[in-house]
Amino acid sequence: MAAKKTLRVKQVKSPQRRESSQRATLVGLGLNKLQRERELEDTPAVRGMIAKVQHLVEIVKA
Repeated sequence: MAAKKTLRVKQVKSPQRRESSQRATLVGLGLNKLQRERELEDTPAVRGMIAKVQHLVEIVKA
C-alpha cells in the first residue's frame, strides 16, 4: 500500500478579531498558538479547512 501524502501546516497569524468559525477551524487543524506546526493528511476535507484560514496559515515545505 502506498504511503499517505501529508501536508505540513504552520500558523503564522493570530485568530484574534476573526470569526469564531475561523478560530474553530484552526483548532480543528490542531493549530491554536502562533508558530505551531502540524503534519496533516492530504485530504479534500483538510484542504478545505486550510482554504478557509489561508490568510492565517502557510504550507511549509516538507
